[in-house]
Amino acid sequence: MDQDDQALIERCRAGDLAAFEPLVEKYRQRVWRLAYHVVRDREEAWDVSQEAFIRAYQSLASFRGQSAFYTWLFRIVVNLATDRVRQRAARRRAFGSEEVPENEWNGVLPDDVTASPDEEAARREKRARIARTLDALPPNFRTIIVLSDVEGLSYREIAEILNIPAGTVMSRLHNARKRLKELLKPLLLLLLGLLFALSAGAPAGAQQAVRFGARILLATEALASGQTLRPEAADEHFNRILARLRELFRYKEYTTLERYRAQVPVGTTQRWAVPGDRLLEVMPEGVVNSAVRMRLRLARGNLIELNVNVLAQPGRPALIGGPRYEDGVLIIVIWADPNPG
Repeated sequence: MDQDDQALIERCRAGDLAAFEPLVEKYRQRVWRLAYHVVRDREEAWDVSQEAFIRAYQSLASFRGQSAFYTWLFRIVVNLATDRVRQRAARRRAFGSEEVPENEWNGVLPDDVTASPDEEAARREKRARIARTLDALPPNFRTIIVLSDVEGLSYREIAEILNIPAGTVMSRLHNARKRLKELLKPLLLLLLGLLFALSAGAPAGAQQAVRFGARILLATEALASGQTLRPEAADEHFNRILARLRELFRYKEYTTLERYRAQVPVGTTQRWAVPGDRLLEVMPEGVVNSAVRMRLRLARGNLIELNVNVLAQPGRPALIGGPRYEDGVLIIVIWADPNPG
């Protein structure tokens, strides 16, 4: 188990309530994302996240440390989220079908800020079809798809979360992907690769170069006295994602702290220093159609604050909420170009 997690857990068990806050801060984004991908409702995902952390705190005495803290926490999240889905299914049977609102999927896919109205309408129709397709999957199939192809967890981690043998994970994931292929049919290669970057979307070769960049933002309720935006933060591209940032993260002001650019072969890790004595590591893992699957890791000393997979491409930046910094939180904007020319 992570030594920082273990130290915080021991402090909690000793009665230090404040020691649980860093654990919440470290895992809140991943917990919310996991809950959201299972229940596909923003408010329900927040409810599930809050309840999961409450239950985790209340059950710390039963946590033996035989697995990582986050796998134990994710097991609580999956159980709570699955219960919500079952309850919703029961309501559907009682009162009729209930469509998943298309706008709930906007936070899952990166926005194409250059898309025409017709292209955006077509994309919304495809998202709605994917939502209906996932609804058609049995709950155990949908959950394992989310854990593997959205969260990027290993077979061992999934086995610990679901409390099943690793062999069962492999067979269930194979069957889930097969069933999803049958449901999606012609949309599979385009949309499943874009949404989840399944292993079927093989990397395009270790020597392929990818150009990418990151913008580090400070999201706050209001600008601090005397603080001004950097000139590059007021450019056209920033203004086009500003409304989306405010919708996703609900902060009013976004200040550019740093901007980075790089061009490296697939499989190469690029490292940048980030405000707050942090280190950002970004590695392009492979190309799926016009998107780049990227592994992003943000660390402060030995503490891993973010460790996620994202998909990014020209005009469609990935937006990732990060840890607290000064009087707000860090937001990381990742863009990529798989064909730098």
